[in-house]
Amino acid sequence: MQITLATPDDIGTLFDIRTGVTQNHQSRQELAALGVTAERLAEMLQTRSRAWLAHVDGAAAGFSMADSARATVFALFVRPGFEGRGIGRRLMAEAEDWLFGQGWDQIWLATGGDESLRALGFYGHLGWVPAGVLDDGQIRFVKRQPGPLMPG
Repeated sequence: MQITLATPDDIGTLFDIRTGVTQNHQSRQELAALGVTAERLAEMLQTRSRAWLAHVDGAAAGFSMADSARATVFALFVRPGFEGRGIGRRLMAEAEDWLFGQGWDQIWLATGGDESLRALGFYGHLGWVPAGVLDDGQIRFVKRQPGPLMPG
């Protein structure tokens, strides 16, 4: 697996991955209605955000995206057929490390509130803690930057 920093030239690939998932699926039209457009992503990548693209044997397998202005993991998606290989974990680590490196001591993300979504258990397994439900029904998760261990 190779992880690279995504650029505006990769936005088409990011949309292909995002719209190709089976759980928490949204079409390009649904994303556009939420303000998630190629133009917006390009602006984000050129200013306050970073995205990481995972490749397996030359194929784009998943991506994560983080927004430093809002201390949030904006997106994390892995294509069907590439799940269960540690790609999501690696992509999340990239986003977390970058956000904590921007000086945030707590970061957050939101995901669909449907209890059948695997994402809920995945985030919990990675140390994210549920912190309420947003107005749109999504579940908000938070994670604090790991601190030094205190002597016992």
